[in-house]
This record gives sequence, C-alpha cells and structure tokens, in this order.
Amino acid sequence: MSENVLAAKTKELYKTLCQDNWGKNTVAILVALLSIMMVAWDRPWGAVGAVRNWGEWIIYGAGFWDSLGFAAAYGKDTPSAFLTHTGSVIGIGFVGGAFLSACLGGNFAFRVPPKLEMVKAVVAGIFMGAGATLAGGCNVGGFYNAIGNLSAHGFAMMVGLIIGAIIGLKYVFWEMENISWGASGGTTINIPGALQFIIGIATLSALIVGAYKYASGDIEKLGGVLLITAMLGYTFQRGRWCMIQGFREPHMTGSATMAKSVALSIVILACGVAIIKSRYVGFSGNEDFWQHYVRGTFGWGGVLGGILFAFGAIQAGGCGTGTLWRVGEGQIKLWIVTPFFGMTCAVGSMLSKKYNWEGSIADGSNLGSYVYLPDKLGYGGTLALICLAMAAWYIIVTWNEETNKLMLEM
Repeated sequence: MSENVLAAKTKELYKTLCQDNWGKNTVAILVALLSIMMVAWDRPWGAVGAVRNWGEWIIYGAGFWDSLGFAAAYGKDTPSAFLTHTGSVIGIGFVGGAFLSACLGGNFAFRVPPKLEMVKAVVAGIFMGAGATLAGGCNVGGFYNAIGNLSAHGFAMMVGLIIGAIIGLKYVFWEMENISWGASGGTTINIPGALQFIIGIATLSALIVGAYKYASGDIEKLGGVLLITAMLGYTFQRGRWCMIQGFREPHMTGSATMAKSVALSIVILACGVAIIKSRYVGFSGNEDFWQHYVRGTFGWGGVLGGILFAFGAIQAGGCGTGTLWRVGEGQIKLWIVTPFFGMTCAVGSMLSKKYNWEGSIADGSNLGSYVYLPDKLGYGGTLALICLAMAAWYIIVTWNEETNKLMLEM
C-alpha cells in the first residue's frame, strides 16, 4: 500500500513540475528570482546577445563578414566563438531549458506553419532586429531587464511597445480581412511521448555535463550562466510566458493576466537588483558592472525601437524570449524568425559601432540619453517610481479588462 502511495506521489510531482502549465504569477516570481540570481552570479541575461552572435556566424558563413564591414568595425576576422560568448551561452541555455520542458511535458512537435506565416516570419525577424538595435535590446534588455536594472531607457521602450503592439494588431486584423494567400496548409509532425522523454533526459544530462565542463575550465562562470538560463527557459515554456502578450492582449481580448504578471515580475526584479547594486559605490566607479542594461536609448531610439520590435513580435507570434522558447518546442515559424532577427541585429550592431550611434556614458548618445535612475532619484526614489509605474499599468489594464475601452475593433 505504501509503495502505491509513493508511486502516486511521484507521478503527481512529475505532473506538477513537467506536465502542468504553471500559473502566470508563479512564473513571474520565478523569472524575477532567476534574473536576480543572474545579476548576482555574473550579469543580467538577455536574448539579443545570443541571436546577434548566431546571426554574425550566419553572415560569416555566407562569406559577407569582410564585405559588409564587420572585420573593419570589430577588428577581428571571425565572430566570437558561440560556445564561449556569454550572450550565446545564455541563448543556448534558454533554448535548451525550453526544449527540456517541452520534451518532459510531451509538448515538443515540429509545427510547420502555412506559407503566409513563413513569409511573415522573415519580415518579423527583420523588424525585431531593427527595433532591438535602436532600443538597446529586445523586450528583455530594452524593457524588462532595463527597468529591472534601474535604467530609464526601459520606460522609453515600454511606450514604444504599447504603440507598436496596437499598430501590429491593426495590421493583423487588416490581414485577416484582405489576404487569403497562403493562410492555410500548416501541419504538425508529432514525436512519440516515450521518445520525447528519452530525449529530455539526454538534454538534461547534456546541460549538466556542459555546466561541469565550463566550471572546470578557464571560463567557470559560464557553468552557472548555462544552468540559470536553462531554468529560465524551462520556466518560460512551462508557463507559456511571453511578454508581448502583456501589450497585445489588453487590446485584442481585454485580458490583463499577462500584463499584471509582467508588472509583478519587474517590481520583484527591481527590488532585488537595487539591493545588489546599492552595495557598490558610485556609478562611474564600477562602469563595467553598472553599464549592463544602462543604455543610451532613453529617448527617440527607445520609443521607435519599441514600436518596430513590437510590430515584428506581433507578426512573429513571440517576443525575444517568446521566440526562443518556441524554438525549443519545435515551432518552425520561430525557427525562421530567429536567423533573420539575428542577422538584422548583427548588421545593426555593427553599424551602431561603426557610426557611434549610441556613443558612451561620458559623451552621450545619438539615440537618446544614458540615465541610471539612482543617480537622479536615489535607490528609494527609483524603486518608488518603478512601483508607481507598474501599479499604474496594473490599474489601467484591469480597468480595461472590465470596460473593454482599450480593445481594438476588427
């Protein structure tokens, strides 16, 4: 009898951890805590560093590294190695964690979209890459981790994300009424559940071995980076957590669930990061540490970048993180989005460096301003501003949830 109970409880735990969809607020709290762990371990995490590095390798492999000016701009003959580039390892860990979650939960399948969605994937990736370049990051580095790491440029992108989501939705509604070519014909190729489980265990083993290899080598911090971001990818996929939904759903269905969840996560993250950063003395004295996600895009760059990025993300069906965890569960449309997102980011970053678009903290930026909020408001004032801003967002979306005043008509 006791053995039957033990087996039942084991299955129950497995179902909770690996098969059930996690609640949005549960995911919000976990994402914030894991993000704080990343800051304490090494640096804030993001999606753009990974896709940009992968895009650089695509450009290099295609033979355009020199002709497009990358070698001259960066002073090196090849991109940074993707297995030792911190941004790339973050992406590998994130996709690996999402793939692990999808396999253990029986959610992995090759989902091939209709032709129209494949075309939109290319366009969406280009828009997302251009937006992330101007805003100083995607929805993570330009918005979530920007505000969470106490940089004003996150608020600039937030404004752009709201506008871009509305424009993107208006286009989707127009497309539904006016374009029929290639709108049908998608297919799904399922993988047997037992095989998914075996692949999942192999993936978990690979992540652990990879982290051990990093930890025992010259770049030991990458072991922790790999594991923490794998936990982030797992959490995102398990909760199907996509930040762009927080900007889309209030205007599409009226739902405020995702927006409230993101607001909660940002508040927790900002409080944790403020504790860590307040232990250091002075912004200028610790520039390497402080400058992570303090970008010179608090201005037109952040707003326009947010508009472009959100428009692309609406067409893609996923933001920066939403793209990566959907890659991990086999959505072919996002497999198409990712390389175009990455190549556009790579070209944008190279041009920004070549023409000094973002300038520096000391000399200023052409895209806006560098504003580390505690330098202006102190840590208490900064946390008060962030909490008030997230509370205002919460109130607006919950008001709209009951009144539908902000919903767009089809």
